[in-house]
Amino acid sequence: MGDRLCFKVLGPLIVVSGERKVVVGGARQRTVLSLLLLSPGRTVPVDTLVDEVWNGSPPATARTQIAIVVAALRKTFKAEGAGDDTIVTAHPGYLLNTEGHYVDSVDFTELVARAEAEAAEGRLDDAAVLYRRALGLWRGPALAGVSGLAVEEEAARLQEHRLNAYDDATAVQLALGRHYELVPELAGVVREHPLRERTRHHLMLAQYRSGRRAEAMESYREAREVFVEELGLEPGPDLQELHDLILRDDPSLTGEGGSAGPAAVAGAPDVVVVPSELPPDVPGFTGREGELAALDGLVTELAAAEHRPAVGLVTGVAGVGKSGLVVHWAHRVAEAFPDGRLFADLRGYDGEHEPVSVSDVLSRFLRSLGVRGPQVPDALEERVALYRSLLSERRVLIVLDNVRTFAQLRPLLPGSGASCALITSRDQLEQLVTWPHAARVHLGVLPRQEAVELVGRIAGEERIAARADVVRLVELCDRLPLAVRIAAARLASKPHWSVRHMVGRLSDERRRLDELSQGESQVRAGFELSYRYLPLLSARLYRCLGLVDVPDFTSWVAAALLDVDVLDAELLLEDLVDAQFLEVVGIDATGRLRYRLQNLLRLYAAERARQDDPAGERQEALRRVFATGLSIAEEAHRREHGGDFSIVHSGVSRRLVDSELLEELLVDPLEWFEAERLCLVGMVEQAARMGMAGLAWDLTVSSAVLFETRGYIDNWRVCAGVALDAARAAGDVRGQAAMLQHQGAIALSHHSMDDAVARSLEALELFASAGEELGRALVLRNLAVAYRITGEVDRVAECLTAALPVFRAVGDRSSEASALQSMAQLELDRGDPAAALGHALEAVRVAEPLGSGGSRNLAQSLYRVGSAQFALNRFAEAEAAHLRVEELSRAKCDDHGLAHALFGLGQARAALGAVEQAERAFVEGRSIAQGIDSPLIEGRIRLGLGVLLGERGRWEEGRVDVLRAGELFKRSGATPWEEEVARVLGEFGTSG
Repeated sequence: MGDRLCFKVLGPLIVVSGERKVVVGGARQRTVLSLLLLSPGRTVPVDTLVDEVWNGSPPATARTQIAIVVAALRKTFKAEGAGDDTIVTAHPGYLLNTEGHYVDSVDFTELVARAEAEAAEGRLDDAAVLYRRALGLWRGPALAGVSGLAVEEEAARLQEHRLNAYDDATAVQLALGRHYELVPELAGVVREHPLRERTRHHLMLAQYRSGRRAEAMESYREAREVFVEELGLEPGPDLQELHDLILRDDPSLTGEGGSAGPAAVAGAPDVVVVPSELPPDVPGFTGREGELAALDGLVTELAAAEHRPAVGLVTGVAGVGKSGLVVHWAHRVAEAFPDGRLFADLRGYDGEHEPVSVSDVLSRFLRSLGVRGPQVPDALEERVALYRSLLSERRVLIVLDNVRTFAQLRPLLPGSGASCALITSRDQLEQLVTWPHAARVHLGVLPRQEAVELVGRIAGEERIAARADVVRLVELCDRLPLAVRIAAARLASKPHWSVRHMVGRLSDERRRLDELSQGESQVRAGFELSYRYLPLLSARLYRCLGLVDVPDFTSWVAAALLDVDVLDAELLLEDLVDAQFLEVVGIDATGRLRYRLQNLLRLYAAERARQDDPAGERQEALRRVFATGLSIAEEAHRREHGGDFSIVHSGVSRRLVDSELLEELLVDPLEWFEAERLCLVGMVEQAARMGMAGLAWDLTVSSAVLFETRGYIDNWRVCAGVALDAARAAGDVRGQAAMLQHQGAIALSHHSMDDAVARSLEALELFASAGEELGRALVLRNLAVAYRITGEVDRVAECLTAALPVFRAVGDRSSEASALQSMAQLELDRGDPAAALGHALEAVRVAEPLGSGGSRNLAQSLYRVGSAQFALNRFAEAEAAHLRVEELSRAKCDDHGLAHALFGLGQARAALGAVEQAERAFVEGRSIAQGIDSPLIEGRIRLGLGVLLGERGRWEEGRVDVLRAGELFKRSGATPWEEEVARVLGEFGTSG
């Protein structure tokens, strides 16, 4: 966690590290930090921070500026030794992680709670000490000097909490008989807060018990003057009763204070009524234990904090089971609310009816609480006041279902007392973020096992015996409770249907929403009710997202779909997240939020797009996305290779990408490729299906640097295959040649030599017919590798001699270095290590100026240097070269390069006599080679390890590796290496 920080808000904002004050610079930083401190351990949405910093009028870059402010705060705290997790990014905003740190407002709240508990148990001396410690934390008005409406409101709430704690502490002091000491202090507090009746009550009582009866009467007279002048009201009944008791010198005044009971409420019932309005519990309710436990925390909070209401909010997409969860929980905890359970469906998303009038709900709630009809006030404000007054002395659960706006909710929230309001909504209702004692539960889809159990409870346990079919069924329903219940109910109503039959009906995407939208419960209808409330641009983005066949995406995809700026797209994406149409799946390696659509919501979006948007617009939106992906991938390839090298492009138009966005995304090009890998594969497949052949094959060649470097050969094969089919259908000769070239490279990676040569020769012919010299040279370079493995040395030389001048002529430095490496290897195979070293050093000279973008090529060139030095018996120089290869490969997470480096290190160290280090290098290299399915290098490592073990007397152990090496060489078609294995085994037999 790091060093402990001390955050103080009970006065001017202060941050302390050890004994040193930490400087938090700038009004924006202080406002943002204050908001995070006011909700410790809870997420504060970015939109809330934006509204506070710019007072409701933010600039277009506000969200970016907030991110900059947070980054500055993190840097400040990290400089003080705090950990990276002090401020955490947590959708939809940021969270201050107070674990291991100190916040004085949290300490204050905990001390007051402990003091209240001690007082309730009659341990008044202990309570007095705790109250004194709590009040001693205050250094002045909370957050003095920090601006912002929410900050000021929360500071006022903290101040009210302070005054309440002071009154409670005073009551304890009076009960302990310390009235003499209290009089001067109470007189000062009353002068500062003349309208606080309880404080004045304590002052009058302390004065009377101190023998200052006349001063007590004067305090009452002053109170009456202030109340009449300021409010036009007489003092409340508590003060009036104390005044009468003092006049009579009532003996009770010498006791513990004789506080009068609460004032009678106008319109309050004569008989307390206990309403119980909850709907029936949900039949077959299953799972959700974590969410139920979170809601249980509301009851715990109420028990720990007297006279402070609690609020719970359950959010989620239509059909996810929000209403079922809160009704089930309400029944489970009904006994915790002895004064009643109220329920209202506010119909915030009802397509057939208007939302329920809040005034009508209040009227019904008042009657439920025992107010007779004629006594229900007409004015909304008066109904709210009476409702909250009745709740102030009761413990009632208020369940408010389907709330759409905070304005609809606010009058129904309890103002004080120990009641609890539990709300369901499809929106985040961000105004509740700073509400004290709140539980926020975002309801996701059911876990797989719980979804399967739900099917069994509805359709019958015998129907879920074929588990694989049931799992497929619930996945087709997105594990959305409403959809699962509909599918299970259809099975229950049709006992002659098998689960597999139902799966078959749902597998057709064109029919799935129809199958799940029959009878009273309709998935499509639920989505439609939320969709109609989306702003126009957000609705359009949602429709467009349904057209893109990718598993998840970031904001650049949304921006391309609508042809808008990325920052504008982010705002629209957040609208869709808030409306529960999108879910955030995490932050990728580039620091971007990734979003996804659940399948049913994707189907509905695509359905709406086909209904509402012309075919031409849909096609153009997708073309923009693919062209944007190509532009970014192409630039990532350039940065990774040090230039636009080793690649043949199509002539399709790109989409211009903002340079600042490119810099943000491509800090590490391979990490961007890694983050977008599945998205890019999906785009290639979809572009190919739509006949956009040039986009499909160009995206494939631009992404090959990831597929090859990180070993995603299956992704590479899929992309090359569908893009080749598209190019053939379009008659695109260059595209066909490029994809055949890549299929040859894929076959090479698996050491399928016959396939690699066949596809490469076909590509060579097509590139020649298209007049594409660079393409021909790239194919020749691949053929040289294949021929070397099969031992056809003369053909290797022919290929490289033809390719190298082309690379030099077109300025392809990366391919030039690669060809020189291959020539170095050719000379090694011919037995001329001195010539090999010359070619390898020339390859290094060509690759080094390419910088970090050419580091992989440089590593391969250095590997040839190390191999040549080893062959020249310069073992220390060989080790040094391979150490650099290891360093470069680890930095790029290049497992192929690392396996070769460790093989070279094992050989060099064994020759130097460092046999234990050599064995460690071989063993690690063997493990890495197994993971990347590269049989040739795995075979060479195993052969080297087997020989080393044999030389150390571990014959049987070494023979295992040598035999396995022989199998791998045979699989690779590497005849020369098979012969080497036979020779080694012969020596083993002789030695053994």
